[in-house]
Amino acid sequence: MAETVDDKLAYFQAVTGISDPDLCTEILVANNWDLQLAVSSITGDPSSPEPSTYAPPPPPPLESDSIAYHPPAPAPQQQQQPGIAWRLVTLPFYVVSGGVGLVTGSIRLGVWVASGVLSRSLSLLGLAQRGGDRLLELPPSAAEAVDFLAEFEHEFGAGRGPRFVAEGFADALQRAQREYKLLFVYLHSPDHPDTPAFCGGCLCSEPVAAFIDENFVAWGGSIRRTEGFKMSNSLNASRFPFCALVMASTNQRIVLLQQVEGPKSPEEMITILQRVVEECTTSLVAARIEAEERLNNQRLREEQDAAYRAALEADQARERQMREEQERLEREAALARRRQEKAMALGAEPEKGPDVTRVLIRFPTGERKERRFHSSATITLIYDFVDSLDCLKAEKYSLVSNFPRVTYGPEKNSQTLVEAGLHPQASLFIEIEQ
Repeated sequence: MAETVDDKLAYFQAVTGISDPDLCTEILVANNWDLQLAVSSITGDPSSPEPSTYAPPPPPPLESDSIAYHPPAPAPQQQQQPGIAWRLVTLPFYVVSGGVGLVTGSIRLGVWVASGVLSRSLSLLGLAQRGGDRLLELPPSAAEAVDFLAEFEHEFGAGRGPRFVAEGFADALQRAQREYKLLFVYLHSPDHPDTPAFCGGCLCSEPVAAFIDENFVAWGGSIRRTEGFKMSNSLNASRFPFCALVMASTNQRIVLLQQVEGPKSPEEMITILQRVVEECTTSLVAARIEAEERLNNQRLREEQDAAYRAALEADQARERQMREEQERLEREAALARRRQEKAMALGAEPEKGPDVTRVLIRFPTGERKERRFHSSATITLIYDFVDSLDCLKAEKYSLVSNFPRVTYGPEKNSQTLVEAGLHPQASLFIEIEQ
């Protein structure tokens, strides 16, 4: 027997064929570094160090509130009686590296799902690095699933058997929930003597594979890999070949519907699968209808909200247009009153004479207007004349002469036409102020 820790670890890996050193260390620690106990927990045969059949160590007790009710204990080498075994299972923590006990307790599925989704998202975003034969490094659970598929096809032929998804258990469970199907779980024990016959004769038979593909999402994992080993503990796999039918439950847990342990013929497997599907069809259909109703209600609410927003925006637009029209009418009315007031302030136009000044006004539009003023009138009176006409929309402007250029602004409004040098005649143009 090896003396050092490293020797024991190397010997345990060589005997069991488990390549993950962290997983091997955890198994050895769980067995107090007793090689015989550790090997027997994997092989199920304490007298022989060679792996043949696999009986995983029992997992920690499930939480008391996690179990609805237990199925009757099956007799050795016999199939359970008809009737679905409903049992809620809390999945173990997904250990990626060493330093934590193999199964130190149980947590809710959400932690495992979140870590799997995060790893998957990083891979899809291209943040994973190159590694091995793959272009991108997959999350550990997905990489194990891909390796299982490759090994299964290599041993039993490509295109044979159920279409196992190439993703971790958490992602497969989410896929089944999205598709309103049950999840078919196959735990592969490569060294078990019944495995080749079961896979080749049962799982790979066309009727079984077709029935699984039509009614289930299929996930498979090797018990010699981390996720497969931990699932065997969670599902209490005690005999191989081992299959389980599960579905997502509330509070981020799974419901164990049926365990299928030991060799089965295609007919026996289909009978078991049909019974479970028939008993779960009502709940699956109800879940689909409920989801569709939620989607329809959400779509209806969105349509109603969109119609309400459109109506509100239309009302606001009409109110804005009415307000703008009202303001325009008020401005025009004010201008009309102003023109009328200015026209009244002008008085009658004087006749020609020596004390009368003729003034020509040129507008920006090219239009010209002429009027006679008393030479004693002020510049303000010329502004009143311009304001009384409907020729200018601007409110701020100045009267300017060209030769010489003089601007008659507010400071000159009190000057008479004679004082401003505009008598006996003047030509002024309007300059709009910016």
